[in-house]
Amino acid sequence: MPNQTVEFFFDFGSPTAYLAHTQLPRIAREAGATLVYRPMLLGGVFKATGNASPVSVPAKGRWMNQDIARWARRHGAPFAFNPHFPINTLTLMRGAAGLQLRQPEAFQRYADAVFDAMWRSPRNLGDAAELAAVLTAAGFDPEAFTALVADPEVKAALVANTEEAVARGVFGAPTCFVGDQMFFGQDRLDFVREALG
Repeated sequence: MPNQTVEFFFDFGSPTAYLAHTQLPRIAREAGATLVYRPMLLGGVFKATGNASPVSVPAKGRWMNQDIARWARRHGAPFAFNPHFPINTLTLMRGAAGLQLRQPEAFQRYADAVFDAMWRSPRNLGDAAELAAVLTAAGFDPEAFTALVADPEVKAALVANTEEAVARGVFGAPTCFVGDQMFFGQDRLDFVREALG
């Protein structure tokens, strides 16, 4: 049987994408599958699909905060709600797309550091100085990062990923694909596992 691929469309601003990020590497490894991170801009997806953040509905937002904590406990994933939420993730997502384009070997280190600073040891990643400190601690040069996210080809790559996500039916994050099968939400990872089986 050929090696299967799990595509993981994500935005760092989604706490449920963080939870999926804590589980998907193991799920893919156990299935002998390849995990491919697909950065997209969730705000762009929302705009294109008419969707909105769950926290825009107060009752749903309150429920979801409790549910995320439950899932974090179930997954054994450290989680702390970021008090600076919502954070504009455009720079962070361009960084993800840029590293995949220019330094793919450094992408996972970047993704781990940003997810950690967003949802495990919360930092205000919307603040340039805070982001620079997180990048430096993870072994990245903040000045080189600033140049990377300003690169027109990098900007275009993130736009292309976001447009592809919408064209394939994505309306939120996290969304996974195994072939043509789409799975939305970190609470659907059992179905991802089954699709790989």
